[in-house]
Formats: sequence, structure tokens, C-alpha cells
Amino acid sequence: PVNRFCAASNNRTGFLCDDKVTCVPASQVCNTVSNCRSGEDEQEELCGDLPRSLPGHLVFRCSNPAYWVYADQRCNGVNDCGDCSDEMGSLAACPPCGSEWWNCSPVLYEYCSCVPRRLCRDGIQHCHSWSDEYIC
Repeated sequence: PVNRFCAASNNRTGFLCDDKVTCVPASQVCNTVSNCRSGEDEQEELCGDLPRSLPGHLVFRCSNPAYWVYADQRCNGVNDCGDCSDEMGSLAACPPCGSEWWNCSPVLYEYCSCVPRRLCRDGIQHCHSWSDEYIC
């Protein structure tokens, strides 16, 4: 099999199309929309038995073995696994919160250890400690 690994925008893991130029972000592979000119990102061979049919570099396995997410959803700030294993801990190996994020743990709702700074002082509690409303 051809190595189809590539780096899409923001250095996110991607799938290289047959044209050897187009790099489709992992989470846009097998989404019923052809992003490659010849549609190879939606072929049955690739998408027939998710996640087993996908190349390993496109898949991140959550700490709960019943769940997986696309590799570009790891460290994106959102709790895609449902248990934050794609955002925190040794499996994910995410860098600390970037400048656009406020670090607080635990957080409420869909985030894990960082919330977007745009949510600071918006009148809604996102951090368990309320730090996003009073300190951030």
C-alpha cells in the first residue's frame, strides 16, 4: 500500500490524494464528500469497515476501546472521545493550552482542560472554578 500520510493545514494529519498534491484532513476522509479529484478518499476499500479499513495514521483510539476519532481531532480542544482522552493524558500527548485558550481543570461541557478565550467573561460558566468568568 502507498503511504498516504501528509500534513494538512495547521500541521494536522491528512490523507494524500492520487494527485500527490491534495492533502485531505483526516476527519474529511470517508465523510461522503469527495475531496480528492478521483474520489479515492471515499472508496469502499478505504471506508468499508471504519476504523479498521483506514490507515493507522488517520485514527486515534480513545482510552475506551469502543471509541475512536480521526487523528486530526486529537488535541483540537474539543472532547471528541467523550472522556477527554483525545485532549489529556499520555495517549494524546497534547501541548499545553495555546494563547487562544484559557487553562482550567476540570471544565464543564464539551471542553477538557482548556476553553477558548472567546468564552471568557461571557456570563456562562465553563470552568468548574468559574475562573473563566472572574480571572480570565
